[in-house]
Amino acid sequence: MGMKMDIELIDKNGLRIDGRKPEELRPIKIEAGVLKRADGSAYVEWGKNKILAAVYGPREAHPRHLQKSNKAIVQVRYNMAPFSVGDRKRPGPDRRSVEISKITSEALEHVVMTELFPRSSIDVFIEVLQANAGTRCAGLTAASVALADAGIPMKDLVVGVASGKVDDVVVLDLGKEEDNYGQADVPMGYIPRTGEIVLLQMDGDMTQEELFKAMEMSMDAAKYIYGLQKEALRKRYEMIAREETEEIEGVQ
Repeated sequence: MGMKMDIELIDKNGLRIDGRKPEELRPIKIEAGVLKRADGSAYVEWGKNKILAAVYGPREAHPRHLQKSNKAIVQVRYNMAPFSVGDRKRPGPDRRSVEISKITSEALEHVVMTELFPRSSIDVFIEVLQANAGTRCAGLTAASVALADAGIPMKDLVVGVASGKVDDVVVLDLGKEEDNYGQADVPMGYIPRTGEIVLLQMDGDMTQEELFKAMEMSMDAAKYIYGLQKEALRKRYEMIAREETEEIEGVQ
């Protein structure tokens, strides 16, 4: 959340800098099964964000001291490619990436049935190819689809989505200028089917009333994004079924 600039983020018609209404999402596209070599994968385009998630495992956890005798661990590595932002980012993990990896891992451990895989590790790699505000939410959304694509038993999919406050107006899914010059940003990880919140952070200032409004906006949007996640997986399964049928017919 940046300093206040002489920049009008919401115009007199109540529209945002990119022409969206307060409760409108940026366009979202989700694709499952985009990497051949990973056990599961997903690609998400969310506004100008481009994010790839890959899942490997469950496999034996290394180093061994990380192993838990009664369940699997979910290890997440969130990484922003050096070319993902305008001013080139130094390669390698920084404090922000480490923090996002940790909160994403905790959110996913709520839904992955880790008790089925003792002493194992489920490794999730989130690669941000292009960044434009809201990458942690898009990354969580992508990772959730990649885990399902890997066939890892989960209680449900998690949706990441943020709301915030810009020019004293509560808005959904902040864009880059809103993130830089707005007043607050509230990323959330939500499970639409059960209504559970598995991630909630807040950066900036909001009243309690504004916070509840922002959370409600995110929950409504999450239901829509959840539909996109399921549709991406359905398309993927249909493609696999088609390929298997063609293989069988080719053998005969």
